[in-house]
Amino acid sequence: MGRWAVSELGERFAKAMAAKDATVLGELLAAEVDFKALTPQRFWEAGTPDEVVAVFFGSWFGPEREIRSLLDSRTGSVGERESVTYRLGLVTPDGPCEAEQRAYYGVVDGRIGFLRILCSGIMPVPAGPTPT
Repeated sequence: MGRWAVSELGERFAKAMAAKDATVLGELLAAEVDFKALTPQRFWEAGTPDEVVAVFFGSWFGPEREIRSLLDSRTGSVGERESVTYRLGLVTPDGPCEAEQRAYYGVVDGRIGFLRILCSGIMPVPAGPTPT
């Protein structure tokens, strides 16, 4: 397990989400993490890396929601708070979808110790024009 530069954490986080890599996500989080998130249907809280990863891959992006790609990601900061926005390409039983999440985080000893996420929800991708 490593410690990463603050500037790397957001991009690593987005890539680990897109890869559904529970190990890397767990390593990016501090042993005690203050996690809160809002999805269209629910408010979420957790305090350990295992609990956070269980929310991500046990509830949000379980087996029925296959993450196919990281469509976009951007990092930034607001004062001492870091941020990453990422859009995921998904396939669900209902067809192709996308989800965008915005995360604000604080770093403790090189890991994410404070994490707030706002999620767009899983949105169907509109069908494109029919080829003629």
